Amino acid sequence: MTEDIKTDVMDPARASSLLAALGSHKKFDAGDHLPPFFHQLYFWSPQLPASLGRDGHPKVGGGLIPDMGLQRRMWAGGRLQFHAPLVAGSKAVRRSVLESAATKTGRTGPLGFVTLRHEISQDGQLCLSEWQDLVYRPDPSDTDIKPKPPMARTDEPDRRDVTFDSTLLFRYSALTFNGHRIHYDLDYARDVERYDGLVVHGPLLAQLLMLFAEDLAGPLAQFSFRASSPLMHSETATLCRNGQAMWVRGPDGRQCMSAEFVPRSE
Repeated sequence: MTEDIKTDVMDPARASSLLAALGSHKKFDAGDHLPPFFHQLYFWSPQLPASLGRDGHPKVGGGLIPDMGLQRRMWAGGRLQFHAPLVAGSKAVRRSVLESAATKTGRTGPLGFVTLRHEISQDGQLCLSEWQDLVYRPDPSDTDIKPKPPMARTDEPDRRDVTFDSTLLFRYSALTFNGHRIHYDLDYARDVERYDGLVVHGPLLAQLLMLFAEDLAGPLAQFSFRASSPLMHSETATLCRNGQAMWVRGPDGRQCMSAEFVPRSE
């Protein structure tokens, strides 16, 4: 099985920068435990301009992800198991493999489904197992009918409203080294991929849900999430929690993301 191995030092300044972008004054020092999902800030894979696709992502077919002839990429969801906290200031190793890749035909045409599995270790100890689900789609056409998104639940006892702007999306793209143009290039997002505005990163929504879950229930043992409708940067969203179920509700009541978590047993 082909694998990709990367090493990185979990720079506390980078983690502090994400909290600053999210409006927190908290700073991390070497030795501090990082919040869940902050590993997204590390293990960059810089590519030369010639190695990028038109969307700003690295071209497929040259690494773990095969070229299925589909142009549009979406991070559809993921599952995480937290075995031990990642420690700021220490070196970490990420081992990545392609777990599955398949094409199917949906209501809007061909779809490509890819699952990557990542395992992150520090000092020889496995800290995190992650399954990352990606979907590839063809370019939209003028005859496409947008599927109606599901409506979100409204029975949450815990909620938190969150807002976004183009600056936050740009800073999150920079901190995660995500070149996908739908998050910062309005003309591309609107005219090529036919979105109504800049798209809020799915991982950013998942990150906010995980931080909210930790605030409410303490450290996490597991977390899974699934994107169901894109959220635009000009929209206010509501993070919702009922028991171990969580979701993101758009301003029109649609469900943008669903999630479940399991708290760690102390």
